[in-house]
Amino acid sequence: MLVQGGAGGVGSFAVQIARALGAERFEDQVADVDVVFDAVGGETQSRSWAVLRPGGTLVSIVQPPDPGATADATARGVFFVVQPDRAGLEAITELIDNGRLAPAVDRVVPLSETRAAYEALAREHRRGKIVLHAGEGG
Repeated sequence: MLVQGGAGGVGSFAVQIARALGAERFEDQVADVDVVFDAVGGETQSRSWAVLRPGGTLVSIVQPPDPGATADATARGVFFVVQPDRAGLEAITELIDNGRLAPAVDRVVPLSETRAAYEALAREHRRGKIVLHAGEGG
């Protein structure tokens, strides 16, 4: 499984879930991929078709995949919108409880620095989420 945008919030969870389910690292598998999980879109999504195996699937949470972008008529694209269900949430809870799934946190800032944290979203590349701490001193 190849996850485009694996450093973002959703993508980082997708990478961890794939690892927990036994997926190989991208560096070890750069062709004939069963599934590409796209959290980037645009040109990255278009290039992702080329790494799919025949019959593979490109899943995007950003934009509907363009099936005309692949020469392989057996590959398919899926636009995925989250629809949580009890069984899926329980499976994720088990991964969290077993320490196999954790959120990617870039930094924790006091609530008093909310404005600066929000502004950082527009100008900085982060590895994970910015968390606001509302406790004492925040």
